[in-house]
Amino acid sequence: MPRKGQTLKRSRKPATSKPLLPRRQEADPLAHHPMVAYMQAHFEHLRVRGYSEHTLKSRRGSLRRFIAWCDERGLQQPADVTKPVLERYQRHLFYYRKADGQPLTHASQVGCLAPLKVWFKWLVRENYLLFNPASEIDLPKPSKKLPRAILSIQEVEAILAKADPGTVHGLRDRALLEMLYSTGLRRMEAAHLACYDVDLHRRLVFVREGKGRRDRVVPLGERALAWLDRYLLESRPQLIVTEQTALFLSDYGEPLSPAYVSLKVKRHMAYAGINKPGSSHLLRHAMATHMLEAGADVRILQALLGHAQLSTTEIYTHVSIDHLRAIHDATHPAKLTRPTETASAPVPGLRATATRPPEAALLAALAAEQEDDDPADGEPD
Repeated sequence: MPRKGQTLKRSRKPATSKPLLPRRQEADPLAHHPMVAYMQAHFEHLRVRGYSEHTLKSRRGSLRRFIAWCDERGLQQPADVTKPVLERYQRHLFYYRKADGQPLTHASQVGCLAPLKVWFKWLVRENYLLFNPASEIDLPKPSKKLPRAILSIQEVEAILAKADPGTVHGLRDRALLEMLYSTGLRRMEAAHLACYDVDLHRRLVFVREGKGRRDRVVPLGERALAWLDRYLLESRPQLIVTEQTALFLSDYGEPLSPAYVSLKVKRHMAYAGINKPGSSHLLRHAMATHMLEAGADVRILQALLGHAQLSTTEIYTHVSIDHLRAIHDATHPAKLTRPTETASAPVPGLRATATRPPEAALLAALAAEQEDDDPADGEPD
């Protein structure tokens, strides 16, 4: 019987082959535009320099969006694009509204404008242009926002418990969810894992060419190791159709796609009755936040998460509010009752060492932000 609020999950046998449907070749609406040829030459240059296809795909979308905007206004050649034209395009992005009526975020606007600066710099270097009209374009100031939703430990355990290990697919899903929560891998990194990337004896996961094409080694928890070992023995052999090196396989015996990983996480969130925005990245956020609240150093989290800069990891110091609340209650003088003169019990995280804990880094960041918010800039405090 399904639990209250849970849909009935039907187990089915893995298909022997995936039906392939012929894809219709749709005509490119921008094929006639002369700037497309310059864009393709630019991407060929980036491939030679070693840029990944994932980076090229994201930049291609940004450049095609700009070329489509130029096509609507009769701009055919790169020489037709001037600094006022680019400023007009920047205002277009600022006032643009999506189908749901929401504006583009600052990060999305930067994602549309930053590839343009690189493209026009390349056009000047290759002598297609005499000057760079995008050299003085100021990108929008990015905003450092907290994650929209954070999963508690109880919510994570509820999500993991919804994967039924009694079925082939449920056991695979449980091993996948445990892997994501234990290691904090991105969905792309989890989908691209191969069997030889996991060292069961040393409890290590080798992430090859993660974000930024950087390799790293991540430890695997004991519970995740147990579920992964059971998946490799019981579930994966039944999912194999042809010889595959991928660690996690789909119902058709193929390597998982990043979208498939997110779909699985979102589905088990629905089974657990958790309606929060996000999917696989929520487990990554939860892993970092829960480890930080338990006393993990922020630089250790930087290595585990694969962040190139420490500032990217420090966002999780803002999220661990329970840890900061304990420090606040123990040190702030404004209290309902005054503490006695007797020695109080030590508070976790309140260390009298010379090292700077995450809370000190947070206070230093707040002080730096106060210095940056100069009233002469016209920005609100």
